[in-house]
Amino acid sequence: MKKYTVTLTKDERDFLKEITSKGRHKSQKVINALILLGCDKGEFQEKRSTNEEISRVLKIGMRKIDRIKKRFVELGMDITLNGLKGSRIYAKKADGDFEAHLIALSCSDPPEGFAKWSLRLLADQVVELEYIDSVSHETIRQVLKKTNLNLGVAKDG
Repeated sequence: MKKYTVTLTKDERDFLKEITSKGRHKSQKVINALILLGCDKGEFQEKRSTNEEISRVLKIGMRKIDRIKKRFVELGMDITLNGLKGSRIYAKKADGDFEAHLIALSCSDPPEGFAKWSLRLLADQVVELEYIDSVSHETIRQVLKKTNLNLGVAKDG
Protein backbone atom coordinates (compact mmCIF):
# COMPACT_ATOMS: atom_id res chain seq x y z
CA MET A 1 0.00 0.00 0.00
CA LYS A 2 1.23 3.48 -0.89
CA LYS A 3 2.31 5.66 2.03
CA TYR A 4 1.00 9.22 2.14
CA THR A 5 3.00 11.84 4.02
CA VAL A 6 1.16 14.81 5.51
CA THR A 7 3.28 17.96 5.68
CA LEU A 8 1.52 21.02 7.07
CA THR A 9 2.60 24.63 6.89
CA LYS A 10 2.44 26.90 9.95
CA ASP A 11 -0.77 28.52 8.65
CA GLU A 12 -2.40 25.13 8.03
CA ARG A 13 -1.46 23.96 11.55
CA ASP A 14 -2.89 27.14 13.08
CA PHE A 15 -6.09 26.73 11.05
CA LEU A 16 -6.50 23.08 12.15
CA LYS A 17 -5.77 23.94 15.79
CA GLU A 18 -8.46 26.63 15.62
CA ILE A 19 -10.98 24.09 14.29
CA THR A 20 -10.20 21.68 17.12
CA SER A 21 -10.34 24.29 19.88
CA LYS A 22 -12.80 27.04 18.89
CA GLY A 23 -16.30 27.34 17.50
CA ARG A 24 -18.87 24.76 16.53
CA HIS A 25 -17.90 22.28 13.84
CA LYS A 26 -19.15 18.92 12.66
CA SER A 27 -17.59 16.07 14.61
CA GLN A 28 -16.04 14.50 11.51
CA LYS A 29 -14.39 17.79 10.61
CA VAL A 30 -12.81 17.99 14.07
CA ILE A 31 -11.68 14.35 13.94
CA ASN A 32 -10.19 14.85 10.48
CA ALA A 33 -8.35 17.96 11.73
CA LEU A 34 -7.00 16.02 14.72
CA ILE A 35 -5.83 13.21 12.41
CA LEU A 36 -4.00 15.69 10.17
CA LEU A 37 -2.38 17.40 13.16
CA GLY A 38 -1.24 14.05 14.55
CA CYS A 39 0.10 12.76 11.22
CA ASP A 40 1.99 15.95 10.34
CA LYS A 41 5.64 15.35 9.43
CA GLY A 42 6.38 19.04 8.79
CA GLU A 43 8.93 21.18 10.56
CA PHE A 44 6.33 22.82 12.86
CA GLN A 45 5.25 19.53 14.48
CA GLU A 46 6.47 19.30 18.09
CA LYS A 47 5.57 15.69 18.90
CA ARG A 48 5.14 13.08 16.21
CA SER A 49 2.42 10.46 16.75
CA THR A 50 2.17 7.06 15.15
CA ASN A 51 -1.00 5.93 13.41
CA GLU A 52 -1.52 3.40 16.21
CA GLU A 53 -1.44 6.15 18.86
CA ILE A 54 -3.84 8.35 16.89
CA SER A 55 -6.16 5.39 16.36
CA ARG A 56 -6.17 4.52 20.07
CA VAL A 57 -6.60 8.10 21.33
CA LEU A 58 -9.37 9.07 18.86
CA LYS A 59 -10.96 5.60 18.95
CA ILE A 60 -10.99 5.29 15.17
CA GLY A 61 -9.75 2.67 12.74
CA MET A 62 -6.40 2.66 11.01
CA ARG A 63 -8.15 2.70 7.61
CA LYS A 64 -9.78 6.05 8.41
CA ILE A 65 -6.38 7.56 9.16
CA ASP A 66 -5.03 6.21 5.85
CA ARG A 67 -8.07 7.57 3.95
CA ILE A 68 -7.71 11.04 5.52
CA LYS A 69 -3.99 11.17 4.73
CA LYS A 70 -4.62 10.06 1.14
CA ARG A 71 -7.44 12.59 0.70
CA PHE A 72 -5.27 15.41 2.06
CA VAL A 73 -2.33 14.58 -0.22
CA GLU A 74 -4.46 14.06 -3.34
CA LEU A 75 -7.35 16.49 -2.92
CA GLY A 76 -6.26 19.15 -0.44
CA MET A 77 -7.29 20.55 2.92
CA ASP A 78 -10.81 21.79 2.06
CA ILE A 79 -12.09 18.47 0.71
CA THR A 80 -10.39 16.56 3.53
CA LEU A 81 -12.21 18.57 6.16
CA ASN A 82 -15.57 19.15 4.47
CA GLY A 83 -15.94 16.13 2.19
CA LEU A 84 -16.99 16.02 -1.43
CA LYS A 85 -20.20 17.67 -2.56
CA GLY A 86 -22.79 15.13 -3.66
CA SER A 87 -22.97 15.00 -7.43
CA ARG A 88 -26.08 12.90 -7.81
CA ILE A 89 -28.93 14.68 -9.58
CA TYR A 90 -32.46 13.48 -9.00
CA ALA A 91 -35.09 13.85 -11.70
CA LYS A 92 -38.36 15.26 -10.42
CA LYS A 93 -41.22 12.88 -10.84
CA ALA A 94 -43.98 15.38 -10.22
CA ASP A 95 -44.12 18.03 -12.96
CA GLY A 96 -46.61 20.89 -13.31
CA ASP A 97 -49.10 18.84 -15.33
CA PHE A 98 -49.17 16.09 -12.71
CA GLU A 99 -49.54 18.65 -9.92
CA ALA A 100 -52.53 20.23 -11.68
CA HIS A 101 -54.21 16.82 -12.05
CA LEU A 102 -53.48 16.00 -8.40
CA ILE A 103 -54.92 19.28 -7.14
CA ALA A 104 -58.04 18.87 -9.27
CA LEU A 105 -58.46 15.31 -7.99
CA SER A 106 -57.96 16.31 -4.36
CA CYS A 107 -60.61 19.05 -4.77
CA SER A 108 -63.13 16.51 -6.05
CA ASP A 109 -65.30 14.29 -3.90
CA PRO A 110 -63.56 11.20 -2.49
CA PRO A 111 -64.58 7.75 -3.73
CA GLU A 112 -67.68 6.15 -2.28
CA GLY A 113 -67.06 4.72 1.16
CA PHE A 114 -64.51 7.39 2.10
CA ALA A 115 -65.24 10.62 3.96
CA LYS A 116 -61.97 12.33 2.91
CA TRP A 117 -59.11 11.78 0.54
CA SER A 118 -56.12 10.20 2.25
CA LEU A 119 -52.61 10.64 0.90
CA ARG A 120 -52.39 6.93 0.07
CA LEU A 121 -55.81 6.99 -1.59
CA LEU A 122 -54.75 9.95 -3.73
CA ALA A 123 -51.51 8.18 -4.64
CA ASP A 124 -53.40 5.04 -5.69
CA GLN A 125 -55.93 7.08 -7.66
CA VAL A 126 -53.40 9.11 -9.68
CA VAL A 127 -51.65 5.87 -10.67
CA GLU A 128 -54.97 4.26 -11.56
CA LEU A 129 -55.91 7.28 -13.70
CA GLU A 130 -52.45 7.03 -15.35
CA TYR A 131 -51.37 10.58 -14.48
CA ILE A 132 -48.06 9.04 -13.38
CA ASP A 133 -46.59 5.53 -13.48
CA SER A 134 -45.91 5.27 -9.71
CA VAL A 135 -45.84 7.68 -6.80
CA SER A 136 -45.56 7.51 -3.02
CA HIS A 137 -47.95 9.10 -0.56
CA GLU A 138 -45.00 11.23 0.63
CA THR A 139 -44.66 12.81 -2.82
CA ILE A 140 -48.39 13.56 -2.75
CA ARG A 141 -47.96 15.21 0.65
CA GLN A 142 -45.06 17.33 -0.56
CA VAL A 143 -46.94 18.53 -3.66
CA LEU A 144 -50.02 19.45 -1.65
CA LYS A 145 -47.90 21.18 0.99
CA LYS A 146 -45.98 23.10 -1.68
CA THR A 147 -49.21 24.38 -3.21
CA ASN A 148 -50.40 25.37 0.29
CA LEU A 149 -53.61 23.44 -0.08
CA ASN A 150 -55.30 22.37 3.06
CA LEU A 151 -58.09 20.43 1.46
CA GLY A 152 -59.08 18.34 4.40
CA VAL A 153 -56.93 15.49 3.16
CA ALA A 154 -56.73 12.87 5.88
CA LYS A 155 -53.21 12.12 7.08
CA ASP A 156 -52.53 8.44 7.08
CA GLY A 157 -49.58 6.95 8.69
